[in-house]
Amino acid sequence: MSSQVRGGTRWKRFALVMVPSVVATAAVGVGLAQGALAASFSVSGQSFKVSTDKLVGEDFVQYGSVAVGTDIEGGKQQAHPVAVSGFSKATITNMCQSVVTPDLPFGLGSVSLQLSAGTDPKKPVEATNLYLDVAQLDADAYFEQIDIGVGAGSVGKPGIQPGTEKAVKAGGFAQRAKKATLTDVEQTAWATTAGTFKLSNLSLKLHKGVKECF
Repeated sequence: MSSQVRGGTRWKRFALVMVPSVVATAAVGVGLAQGALAASFSVSGQSFKVSTDKLVGEDFVQYGSVAVGTDIEGGKQQAHPVAVSGFSKATITNMCQSVVTPDLPFGLGSVSLQLSAGTDPKKPVEATNLYLDVAQLDADAYFEQIDIGVGAGSVGKPGIQPGTEKAVKAGGFAQRAKKATLTDVEQTAWATTAGTFKLSNLSLKLHKGVKECF
């Protein structure tokens, strides 16, 4: 029986629930060698940081998965255990995303790409079928109608991230909520996918050196 809390639940400084490993490290390697781990795309060899003042999402689901890709040079295959957070709809206020590319040639050294959007609270970023493949998350979180301990295969909409079903244990630990509100968000992620992603007040800049969202 899953743990159920009806109404609202506030988790102060919510540390990402690192669900039990979908597969052990050795099993990940075997699965990769046999082509057993599916992914909607091959993730890059660089994680990235995202911060936002507020994210409000409907139909929140979270479960363990594996993001598969290569190292930054593109020559070595890698797998990253992730906690996937999914939302059928979400609005995001004052979003910042940054990624640092190190050791560029011609004496450039490290270069940071920084993107901002939704800086006007009246015009937040809007997304549908949003999935975040997260390695680390810190935020204040408020959940409505939350179920903790459901099987990943029965989380309900928006369901498992399309194309990654083979990387998820159907009976593995997961949680869901009718609505999730996250504030003061700081996360490190390997991938983000969405059915639609509307970025209002979009600004993209390159900076020499390391300039991250947090």
